[in-house]
Amino acid sequence: MYEQISHSLLNQILDQLTPEIRKCDLRHFYTRLGANFYAIHSLFSQLYGERDDFKQQMLRLVEVMARQYLQRDEVLKEVDIAREKHHNWFLSQEWVGMALYTDGFAGDLQGLSSKASYFQELGVNMVHVMPILKCPEGASDGGYAVSDFRDVDARVGTLEQLRTVAGALRKRNILLTLDVVVNHTSDEHEWARRARAGEQTYQDYYYIFDNRDVPDMFEETMPEIFPETAPGNFTYDEAMGKWVMTVFNHYQWDLNYSNPTVFIEMLDIILFWANQGADIIRLDAVAFLWKKIATTCQNEREAHLILQLMKDCCQVTAPGVLFIAEAIVAPVEIIKYFGEDAVIAKECEIAYNATFMALLWDAVATKNARLLDQGIRSLPDKLNRATWLNYVRCHDDIGLGFDDADIVQAGYDPYPHRRFLVDWFTGQYADSPARGKPFGVNEKTGDARISGSLASLVGLESAMESGDPVAIQRSIDLILLMNSLIMSFGGIPLLYYGDEVGTVNDYDYINDASKANDNRWMHRPRFDWELAELRHKHGTVQQKIFTGLQKMIAIRKTISAFADYNNRELLDTGNPHLFTFMRSNPFKHGDEVLVVANFDSSPQSLTLSDLGPRARFDYSQLRDLYSGESPRMFKDQLVIPPYRFYWLSDKELP
Repeated sequence: MYEQISHSLLNQILDQLTPEIRKCDLRHFYTRLGANFYAIHSLFSQLYGERDDFKQQMLRLVEVMARQYLQRDEVLKEVDIAREKHHNWFLSQEWVGMALYTDGFAGDLQGLSSKASYFQELGVNMVHVMPILKCPEGASDGGYAVSDFRDVDARVGTLEQLRTVAGALRKRNILLTLDVVVNHTSDEHEWARRARAGEQTYQDYYYIFDNRDVPDMFEETMPEIFPETAPGNFTYDEAMGKWVMTVFNHYQWDLNYSNPTVFIEMLDIILFWANQGADIIRLDAVAFLWKKIATTCQNEREAHLILQLMKDCCQVTAPGVLFIAEAIVAPVEIIKYFGEDAVIAKECEIAYNATFMALLWDAVATKNARLLDQGIRSLPDKLNRATWLNYVRCHDDIGLGFDDADIVQAGYDPYPHRRFLVDWFTGQYADSPARGKPFGVNEKTGDARISGSLASLVGLESAMESGDPVAIQRSIDLILLMNSLIMSFGGIPLLYYGDEVGTVNDYDYINDASKANDNRWMHRPRFDWELAELRHKHGTVQQKIFTGLQKMIAIRKTISAFADYNNRELLDTGNPHLFTFMRSNPFKHGDEVLVVANFDSSPQSLTLSDLGPRARFDYSQLRDLYSGESPRMFKDQLVIPPYRFYWLSDKELP
């Protein structure tokens, strides 16, 4: 968009760029900058327009984008151009991800390179390498307390080895996802050290106060994230003699984005990692980016403006790189991190579908899909050019952040229902086979979250200990059932390392003093490669889960209706145990797949004609695309076995 004031400023900025930048080939950069500059100028003005140094800061911003563009490898620039041409490439059903800790999965980055064939064997073509940046030992928060944003932790390797990993994955058409922690730094980061030494410039990078007056005003409305281990949101720093905002842990200092220098520094860091070969960058804790007194300091409008500005700037320098929003917030808030508009107010192309994940666990515990169905119906539609990251488990705990209104609509009382779920998954409820632990217990409110691996939470750990073959098979069926839904729902399914071979809780964390107080480490295991070899032995638990997922992934990639174009319709079956929806191919009329999942321990039935005009199948030709079998039918009544799913179509796979 051409607008005189902003483009007049752009001309001034281009004239002031250093000769070393101006003499270089910047054709694509200038084209993208011109196209995006009105939006960049507008957003930067809304955030920082009242400052006397606004123009100087704008110049610095453009210089950062230009320098990082010049440092971008030609291979990556070619990828950018190809993705600009096919701009909806990431909405395809062909992408399947896996998240992993490098040290836990492969020892180090060198080991990770050697495991690329494992991803291909399973069918994974997007790898999320969990935080690998330099962190203090013993105060790393699992890699999210960064002390150097431009270097890899020596415990997992080197920057050069990371580039080797990126290149090896690219040759196999596997996307690389890396984390950038945008909300805070370690208190051992150079910025924090210089702030502690009294440098005002760096004290302005954080929220630092001489006394408790302002912190106390913040505390009136700010919730506690980790009430057990890190109560409150401020820490007194003895060396500095001042109070610092530390929302997550006392050693993680929150960055102050009301300072434009902080924004420019963090943008430079994001572009740096894009230039190391990241196809996707996961932006951690984005809901917390802007702080205001008398608010929860989450989901503020300015946080969204910051993300829009980051995206517009990244599209100038590295337009092939996608953003993931790590925003584990209320359902109505999550949707906002895609942006208000895919062109003029875009933020992150991908967001974690934490709501779907938590609702799946509710269905497992209750053996019905009432809240699952209600919660998904209440989730607003996302932008067309955006997609969910759907997952069953991840490195973090399971929060029960359902909307209370949805819980009531499903027929439950919110507080006792959440209490039931915590009791169920921590094995406190009668007949529960789960082996989770409560996490983040807030004694003031009674709230709690849940830790535990997928296998242990569905009962596989206890079933294997008892040697009960029926319970073991039930657990395997549940694992495949839950994964079938993240594969078919719409979005990118994200597996968590170890889940594909039924890894149970790892209790060794209690022997490590730096981890013993955080039970999330029991589902951050060291991958047992000897155990994983059992995936090749017929009849083992590992083989049943691995080959089940392997087959599921391969078939998903052939089903065009599973691409994510807002082409999903929930269906009312009248049976509370069933979760049912239709997926349709937006490019081929009549190409549809009916997804049916039974969360109950007993067989359930579904009368297809009751689904109305959306289920116009030739019943005599109906096939389950996953198993290849014809489901049990009586006229138009479908029978779904316990803990079973169907991907139903009356057409053959291509």
